[in-house]
Amino acid sequence: MQASIHIPTGSSSSKTFGIHNSTPRSFRSYNKLLVQSGSTQKRSQSSVGTSRSETEHIVTQEDRESPQSSRQVKLPERFSMKNKTCLVTGAARGLGFEFCRAFVEMGCTSLSMLDMQESAVRKAAGDIVAGYKKQHPEANLDIVGFGCNVASETSVQETFEKINKHFGRLDAMVASAGIVENYAALDYPDKRARLLFDVNYHGAFYTAREAAKYMIPQGGGSILLISSMSADVVNVPQPQAPYNASKAAVKQLAKSLAVEWAAKNVRVNTLSPGYMQTRLTRHVLEQDSDLNREWKTLTPMGRLGEPDDLDGAVVFLSSDAARYITGIELLVDGGYCAV
Repeated sequence: MQASIHIPTGSSSSKTFGIHNSTPRSFRSYNKLLVQSGSTQKRSQSSVGTSRSETEHIVTQEDRESPQSSRQVKLPERFSMKNKTCLVTGAARGLGFEFCRAFVEMGCTSLSMLDMQESAVRKAAGDIVAGYKKQHPEANLDIVGFGCNVASETSVQETFEKINKHFGRLDAMVASAGIVENYAALDYPDKRARLLFDVNYHGAFYTAREAAKYMIPQGGGSILLISSMSADVVNVPQPQAPYNASKAAVKQLAKSLAVEWAAKNVRVNTLSPGYMQTRLTRHVLEQDSDLNREWKTLTPMGRLGEPDDLDGAVVFLSSDAARYITGIELLVDGGYCAV
């Protein structure tokens, strides 16, 4: 929950996959399909009794070691955010701010930070630059804070136009802006519920859509929507029905957009945090020791997550290391949803 008051070698026995065993049922079905499809090519018998078309390529060790393989880029380099232009919403504080720091730490030098409070996000951008330059004085960072109301389609469109004018491209976007409130369903003020959906769901949709408009013409990109473990389970004891529903909607939105934009090489995934120790969450739990104890008891790892526990997941899903991953939800919740 975005809490802020949120794989034996098979036995050589002939009874299973032995060389002298008859062709397994699944392979017989496969060969039958080849015959039914009109293939008349000769087939060679494999070591497990399978027939394969002469045109079917079997990956060998030689292939894996070939310099023409997909490993022309070293694995660690695929995790780098170097030369990537990134954008994070809800970036003035909390998890959004942490995601920005993670991108910069992994090589990103062109970053847009969006938040409702423009002065706060501009200061946050300056803080990231200053903090990084202490360790890397030679760094040339272009980090800009933009005021943006993600609940407003017009505000999102206008902000993305400014971002495009300044940076000219967008490679990775993280929709992190969100709110949570704890009202019993029977007492939930309608205006508050509508605002929550406007920020959590519509905000994710508007920003994802605008990002895709720029990513598709340039050949692709990564969109990461921050949902919550609350999209999968009902958290207790706090009441938050609209929040849970909004995050479930974000999860399904990501899957839907992933399918719609896959052919355009725009990947869309969801990151769902568990209970995280943001500054606000820490303040709340200091006032309610029973809630603090209950949340930890319900989490198999026995602790709440720290914001930087999400860094690896955010960078991975936003980087080329995840180039064949789209439409997934990655839970980072200390095992909460596993029980």
